[in-house]
Amino acid sequence: MTCKKFSNSFSGLKGAAVFVALFVFLCAGLSAQEQDITLSASEGNFSVSGRFLGFDGRFIRIETIGGEVTLSHDGLVCAGVTCPDLESFVPTIRLSGAQRMADAILSPLISAYARDIGATLDVTSDDAEIIAYKLRQPGADQDLIHFFVRSTTSSNGFADLLSNDTDIVMSAREVNPVELAMVRQAGLGSLDRQGNSRILALDAMVPVVSLERAIAGISLDTLSRIFAGEVTNWAEIGGEDGEIALHLLPAWMGQTQGFEGRILGSVDRAVAPTVQRHDTVGDLASAIMVDPNSIGVLPFGALGDTQTVQLHESCGAGARAELSSLKTEDYPLTMPLFLYTPQRRVHPEVDEFLGWLRRPSAQLVIRRAGFVDQAAIPIPLARQGERLAQAIIAAGDEVPLIELQRMMRVLGPQVRLSTTFRFEIGSTRLDAQSRSKVLQLARDIHDGRHDGRVLMLVGFSDGRGPAKPNRDLSSARAESVRRAVVEALGEGLPQSVTIETEAFGEALPMGCDDTEWGRQINRRVELWVAQRR
Repeated sequence: MTCKKFSNSFSGLKGAAVFVALFVFLCAGLSAQEQDITLSASEGNFSVSGRFLGFDGRFIRIETIGGEVTLSHDGLVCAGVTCPDLESFVPTIRLSGAQRMADAILSPLISAYARDIGATLDVTSDDAEIIAYKLRQPGADQDLIHFFVRSTTSSNGFADLLSNDTDIVMSAREVNPVELAMVRQAGLGSLDRQGNSRILALDAMVPVVSLERAIAGISLDTLSRIFAGEVTNWAEIGGEDGEIALHLLPAWMGQTQGFEGRILGSVDRAVAPTVQRHDTVGDLASAIMVDPNSIGVLPFGALGDTQTVQLHESCGAGARAELSSLKTEDYPLTMPLFLYTPQRRVHPEVDEFLGWLRRPSAQLVIRRAGFVDQAAIPIPLARQGERLAQAIIAAGDEVPLIELQRMMRVLGPQVRLSTTFRFEIGSTRLDAQSRSKVLQLARDIHDGRHDGRVLMLVGFSDGRGPAKPNRDLSSARAESVRRAVVEALGEGLPQSVTIETEAFGEALPMGCDDTEWGRQINRRVELWVAQRR
């Protein structure tokens, strides 16, 4: 079996350990049959053979027995059936991964990109899973760029990357440690590195019930115990008597994996064997609507005629699945949709498309597709009454009223933007979502969207430990975000924009400190804006 065949069969594998063992066994070395091209210097003093991996218009990548090699084609002669055509080269982007991303987002994005650059678009499908998009400028002799989009699963996307069958992985979940290690071992870099992962859009997995079920809301822990089968009757949590019927989407879907990992995996629970799986979101929504005893989880943009369930915590803090809470990622089941790229050079046309994905026209396409885009929206102070009330309730010896008054004097004249930065658990390193947001903010600054403004990065912390160290830590985190944004700009901060930092420690909690999720959303850096003084 070749590495390519292995990637196509990956969806049948049941565990990461099997994946690692088979991939190492099948792909550790190259047979003589796979070494199908030879690159030689025209003077005849250099020659190297290997499996052709890719060509970006200038550099050829081949996989040799000693590893992957990248060489400039200038001065080289290529022999072999898979040698690239240097004269009629067309840059190509191969994307593979989550079906929901491929079908609902990538197709309209590529169409919009063609319109934006004035190109014609030819769409063909020779394979049940792969759609080809070919862009050409009117009157040109050859195509400008090709896209090949494979609609499969997040897991298959990472397997295709390892077998060199894709250039970009579309994933509805974050890359897991096994995949991360395998990609790094294959010499493709660190997928969790800023620049190698970007958020294309935001979605959420939302608990839903029938419109006939009266429910005020439930905690994350209760939701976990329900889907683990530890709570089996609505009467156990204060509802009307009825045996709870569980509904989920297929286990292979990245968003389902993300939900189960966050709700069940973090507390070492497993999904109850009584759960009913549905192939499509429409099927799941229909099952929920007709059964008042049912509960399920649906993507934010596909809730149908179901009733969403508010999530709350013991201290009274709650979160609804709505645009602002998803954009700030204050909603605990927010699920970013990722694009992962290996650490290698790309053709300028490819780089141009990836940069375009952060622009307003691309963000509009994402919104129209029913997902949450990355564009920041203003959240005026008047709309933040609930969390200000929480701050007043929590005030005391650690956070005196005078500190809350100082906070209001600083933030009162400003407007909060939805861009919020958070950190990996137990670390000062920005999480994957926030690393992508740094690049988005840098792009917005570079494009002049914040000209004439004072941007303020405001740090907050959880309430564990003394207030003074917490405020110092929140200040350090705000400074680290500022450094990351300036570094991402490359040429430094333009004179038309000012970035300041401020910190209020545990003064403005978003969640309860007695849960990991509550502490996680409390440890954050918010973006506030004011006109230049």
